[in-house]
Amino acid sequence: MLVRPSCHRQLKNRPRGVRFTGPMTVPVIKTGNPAGDAEVAALKEILRGGSLKAAGEAGDLDVSAIVARIIEQVRTGGDLAAAELTSSLDQADIDPAGLRVPEPALRRAHKSADPRFLEVVRSVAANIRQYQQSILVAAPPALRRGGRELAVRYTPLDRVGVYVPGGRALYPSTVLMTVIPAQVAGVGEIAMASPPTGGDINPVALAMAWEFGITEVYRLGGAPAIAALAFGTETIPPVQKIVGPGNAFVAEAKRQVMGKVGIDNIAGPSEVLIIADQTANPAWIAADMLAQAEHNPGSAVLVTVSEDLARQVAGEIDRQLPLLDRRDPTAEAIREYSAVILVGDIQEACELADDFAPEHLQIITGDDQAVLAKVRNAGAIFVGPYTPVPVGDYCAGPSHVLPTGGTAKFSGPLSCNDFMKPSSILWYDAASLAEDAPDVVELARREGLTAHARAVEIRTGPAAGSVQ
Repeated sequence: MLVRPSCHRQLKNRPRGVRFTGPMTVPVIKTGNPAGDAEVAALKEILRGGSLKAAGEAGDLDVSAIVARIIEQVRTGGDLAAAELTSSLDQADIDPAGLRVPEPALRRAHKSADPRFLEVVRSVAANIRQYQQSILVAAPPALRRGGRELAVRYTPLDRVGVYVPGGRALYPSTVLMTVIPAQVAGVGEIAMASPPTGGDINPVALAMAWEFGITEVYRLGGAPAIAALAFGTETIPPVQKIVGPGNAFVAEAKRQVMGKVGIDNIAGPSEVLIIADQTANPAWIAADMLAQAEHNPGSAVLVTVSEDLARQVAGEIDRQLPLLDRRDPTAEAIREYSAVILVGDIQEACELADDFAPEHLQIITGDDQAVLAKVRNAGAIFVGPYTPVPVGDYCAGPSHVLPTGGTAKFSGPLSCNDFMKPSSILWYDAASLAEDAPDVVELARREGLTAHARAVEIRTGPAAGSVQ
């Protein structure tokens, strides 16, 4: 539900599908062949990629080249380069000595925070922590096979960087959904970076850092922040993983440092796909679609077997749009990134959902559990009419940092387990090594790796224990 980088291409010239009576905002597609429908394919394509330029923000700039230059400047120029770039990009006056926020400033921000806000933060944090603790991976008992012991050990990362955007809007939930899973995993050090837009970091971000015991906070934004966290500077020790959303430049910076450090994902437009039938409440479905489109970029797709529901939802979208604070950008996202798709049966709806592999999947049907059993690809699945996406965005417990753009086919939500790394542990006694030696030697010699074979033969052959 966060600020997502958008694919820049829009569907301004796409076919408009079947139209109901009246000037409907949302495109409606009626198809007997969802897998081969050209308009469905066009919508899916735009949600899966293109450029990483966010809507209205990067224009025709070469984001990749700009980010590469910034990363190299910070990598070689350290604190001074990071401070100068941040000052220029965020209209702030930051010098190297002012990169790190002093602890007294964090305490003051926390003391000045709205007590009601902090009360909500603590309540939500408890939910997130409880859920993350419940899914924390634990090593199973070692596998014992004769004189062999084979196991796995999970250890938390030592140091993680959390990026908290602060440009168009600050999302406090970013801190909750990234910091708490890392803490549950047992990460030793968490560094936070947030842009000092117009002068300093948003005090809400500072207050939340202090609330969760994070005292290492840097006045750094955009690609300079990602570069500093990844490569380190004189002041900032490098991290092992960077998490958190951002604009096109943040996403591209994460792409370019991936491999030097781990990242959570490279986020695309925020998206929801809803499978619903005639039992669903059209006003609720419309509200759910508008909630996702509100991000702009944001995509909302309803897949339904009911033409009556499709008609009513389209009408409800038009009725509810004027009630929204962000009505114009939301309407744009509904027109350009969203659709109502009419299919022949629930099986087709499930197959289409699996193909889209959405960030958020909602299921609102007469038999939700049967539909749930049919779908495999989604970042987070919201089952039933009383489980709208915002409960996952804010308070239920699973992180809202989710795969977008079809990447739910091979990745999942950020969790405490993403801050853990496994190590295999192997132990053999002499008899077991002798038993396995012929197989190891045969495979090693067939690969031309005679030293591999020798490392086993020297322990198991006639001259074992002596140097040949």
